[in-house]
Amino acid sequence: MFALAAAAALQAVPPGEEPVDPYTQSNGNAGAKPFEGTAMLDAFHGRAGIDRIVEDLVERINADKRISAILEKQDMVRLRRLLKEQFCYILNGGCDYSGRTMKDAHKDLGIQNADMGALVEDLQAAMRKEGVPFFAQNRFLAKLAPMRRDTVER
Repeated sequence: MFALAAAAALQAVPPGEEPVDPYTQSNGNAGAKPFEGTAMLDAFHGRAGIDRIVEDLVERINADKRISAILEKQDMVRLRRLLKEQFCYILNGGCDYSGRTMKDAHKDLGIQNADMGALVEDLQAAMRKEGVPFFAQNRFLAKLAPMRRDTVER
């Protein structure tokens, strides 16, 4: 009981976001270990590039009729912040990830394999727009791929 109350006290709601049930924050929740060195972060044009990619990705998802319904009831401010943290953490940009586990974050969203395919296409388009080299796109997607088992329901 004390641990739950302490966790709730530590998880202040950032401005513009809706409150969520308390959970244990850990970089281990990001779903992947970070790359070593800074080559991948450089390929993504640093934190500013990550921010632009995430903003573009979220816009693409919202406009993508194949998957936009999945996010209709989601806290988009929180989603943007957590995607930026997650990408920055994985790209070894010196960020910590404060979100839930991939399994908990995607529970009951009804995500299917085709939805993941559409999301990957939208992410590839956002990375292309940012000028991320093809080899770096593929390395990043390979790092994210194992998360499919925790996000797809069937």
